[in-house]
Amino acid sequence: MNTQPIRVLQLGSPTGLYGAERWILALVKHLSPDHVESVVATIKDAPGDVPPLCQQAAALGFHTEIFESHGKLSSAAVGQLKAFIRANHIDILHTHGYKTDILGWAGARGTGCKMISTPHGWSTQAGIKLRLYESLDRLAFYFMDAVVPLSEDLCAGLRKLPGLDHKLHSIGNGVDLSEIDAITVPAEEPTQWQERGERVIGYIGQLIARKDVATLIRAFSALPFTDRRLCIVGEGPQRAQLQDLAAQLGESSRVSFLGYRADRIALLKGFDAFVLPSALEGTPRCLLEAMAAGVPVIGTDIPGCRTLIEPGITGLLFQPGDVAGLTALLQRLFSETHERNALAEAARMLVRTKFSAQLMASRYADLYRRLSLVRE
Repeated sequence: MNTQPIRVLQLGSPTGLYGAERWILALVKHLSPDHVESVVATIKDAPGDVPPLCQQAAALGFHTEIFESHGKLSSAAVGQLKAFIRANHIDILHTHGYKTDILGWAGARGTGCKMISTPHGWSTQAGIKLRLYESLDRLAFYFMDAVVPLSEDLCAGLRKLPGLDHKLHSIGNGVDLSEIDAITVPAEEPTQWQERGERVIGYIGQLIARKDVATLIRAFSALPFTDRRLCIVGEGPQRAQLQDLAAQLGESSRVSFLGYRADRIALLKGFDAFVLPSALEGTPRCLLEAMAAGVPVIGTDIPGCRTLIEPGITGLLFQPGDVAGLTALLQRLFSETHERNALAEAARMLVRTKFSAQLMASRYADLYRRLSLVRE
């Protein structure tokens, strides 16, 4: 009987440490090294520094690898990937996103390596080129051994594709509770704002169209009280546009854009409320982290958020783009201290019992094992 651990190559994005990248780190951290040997890699889009995902994985003690393929779908990395899989006897290639799915499939082809894709979500208001890439991605799923969407909603959408159902598996998202519990002192900025009597509303994530942070800024501006602060953590192409919006609304002094921050959990623990105004999500990692940290949450009434938020029990929901609706919920949250505390506690317990990284990792380990037993 083979007692060697299954060798799994996780192939992620080189561009930042957002939900998908943090998801990969949480997964590999909680997979038992006795059963799964993880390698974390990226396909590097452009010259520059070591990708953040590889930096963090290396700091955790994992073997990392960077494949060079400058450009959106350059095939330069395919040969590098194929050679690495063969030389390192990789059993399973686990990919995340259209570029890693498509180039990963090309690299793994003919090596005997099994392949899993975890779709983390689709774009909204995408241009023609991105829609084409995502269509190619869906086509690539037919050549995978397993497809594990990040949420039931994503899974339901893919079940509509003919002939794909038998490849689909449902494994819930999970948050690294040890990372959250390790931070006991909130970051300096929210602490100072609260000492001045300000109520701190926070958002952590990419500044891109589908996140609809503009709706949050408009709702924040409409609040009737002045002792308030909006803390926006993250980077993206919409940052300058959102800063202009805050200025137009006369809120520049109250809306703080902090950019990417490695201490996001310490910032999160200083929020009085967390808002996710997205138009589309899988099972949002930022929402899971806020709930696990005991911060009351408000999200959009979309499938990804509804997976976590039962209105009035574990959080509050508003319709996407509804500025007035979000403003009313923020007022309610800050006027009802008992409800705010009850929502936060119920949400914290939900995540800790049903959405832990430990549970997620155990289910992935079982899938890896089952796939590794199936040979061509």
